[in-house]
Amino acid sequence: MNFDLTEEQQLIVDSVTRFVNENYGLEQRQEYIKEKGGFSRAHWQTMAELGWLGMPFSEADGGFGGDQVDTMLIMEQFGKGMVLEPFVPSVVLGGGALKRGGSEALKSAILPGVQDGSLQLTLAYAEAQSHFDLNDVVTTAKAEGDDFVLNGVKCMVPNAETASHIVVSARTSGGQMDTNGITLLLVPADAEGVSMRNFPTVDGLRASEITFDGTRVSKDNVLGAVDEGHAILQEVSLDGILALCAEAVGAMEVLYKDTIEYTQERVQFDHPLSDFQVLQHRMVDMFMEYEQCKSLLFRATMEVAGSGIAAARTVHALKHLVGKQSIFVGESAVQLHGGMGMTEELRIGHFFKRLLVIDAQFGNADYHLHKFAA
Repeated sequence: MNFDLTEEQQLIVDSVTRFVNENYGLEQRQEYIKEKGGFSRAHWQTMAELGWLGMPFSEADGGFGGDQVDTMLIMEQFGKGMVLEPFVPSVVLGGGALKRGGSEALKSAILPGVQDGSLQLTLAYAEAQSHFDLNDVVTTAKAEGDDFVLNGVKCMVPNAETASHIVVSARTSGGQMDTNGITLLLVPADAEGVSMRNFPTVDGLRASEITFDGTRVSKDNVLGAVDEGHAILQEVSLDGILALCAEAVGAMEVLYKDTIEYTQERVQFDHPLSDFQVLQHRMVDMFMEYEQCKSLLFRATMEVAGSGIAAARTVHALKHLVGKQSIFVGESAVQLHGGMGMTEELRIGHFFKRLLVIDAQFGNADYHLHKFAA
């Protein structure tokens, strides 16, 4: 495999790295969390102006024709700063569903706004009973004339309070666990019958519980074919997993490097902590787990970019490995920092909390080990 970046890709990495270094110190991030919606609108607009929000969309849709590899490069750098802006919910998840299943009329109406930052999307797929199964859907959409009438509750919808449109998975036929009978609908967030309960998550981001009570959605807003939305949902989830794993790999790099730097400076018994062999072994283990995760991230991303859903088994392996080893790296970083690792003033604990949340999104390590084996 050729792991060398193209000139354009290197420019992307350099620009995102510079953005994170200049704008995402811990104190700055804590200030952005206090803003409406939990992120900086100015930074969101900057991302649009730099073309990052249009990166994964085809040139026909007004984007730059990038793929999962380009998204990986952006998200790995975002992970080093725990970037708050809703790139994954709006561009990767909601935008990914729209670009795959939207009609030309829908795409031309919505995607330009997503790319210039004036519109935001999100994906509402999880329900209270569904655990991590995309096909476990009890939210219903019943056809009435030219509309579908939507009823149900979606949980843990990321950045829904600032989204203009919500991609919702709903059951239009079949039983609760059937893969057939799921339809994806693009619902305006301000539609009648949509209510939200917004809340902060443990990692500093925002999420919502959304209730749909007799919400009418035009049949023109169906993404893909009626009853056949599960296939699109699977493809979008693979993109989401790859993006989150890239973010986790970036966070792991910060954790092991910060830990090495701290142990070189912290003196105990007249020696830096880094002189003690048992701690050297632990930091080597942290580095090795980071490198393994990064290598598998490269493989999974390139396989998905080349063969789509056929690469799902490798993605299951990646999500398991990242979920398991990122927690090991986080726990080790906290432990080697001692009591300081538990404080809010040090970024170590914040990165660890973010990694714990990433592990729980789209299936945790145990879930993906089971899927890999199956």
